[in-house]
Amino acid sequence: MIVYVSLHEPDISLTSIIQGTVAIVTSDGRMIVGTLKGFDQTINLILDESHERVFSSSQGVEQVVLGLYIVRGDNVAVIGEIDEETDSALDLGNIRAEPLNSVAH
Repeated sequence: MIVYVSLHEPDISLTSIIQGTVAIVTSDGRMIVGTLKGFDQTINLILDESHERVFSSSQGVEQVVLGLYIVRGDNVAVIGEIDEETDSALDLGNIRAEPLNSVAH
């Protein structure tokens, strides 16, 4: 389950999930999951122990290890807090999905 965070009040919303596991969907359609370590006023995000989840319609979800990672704020489309218990119960190897498209402006 993903709990969505409002970016209209980033100082309040993001502060409450510091040190929590988050999923970031970027404007180019990537999904990055990691521990939120920090952010600034332009929503630049610092993630630790992060990985990208690469979706495919023909095979399971591939997880590419990124480690310590910075996501520029202007590349963030969605930030969501991950329920770790629910996320760990997912069988990512059996999930099939089309990759996300880029955000069109």
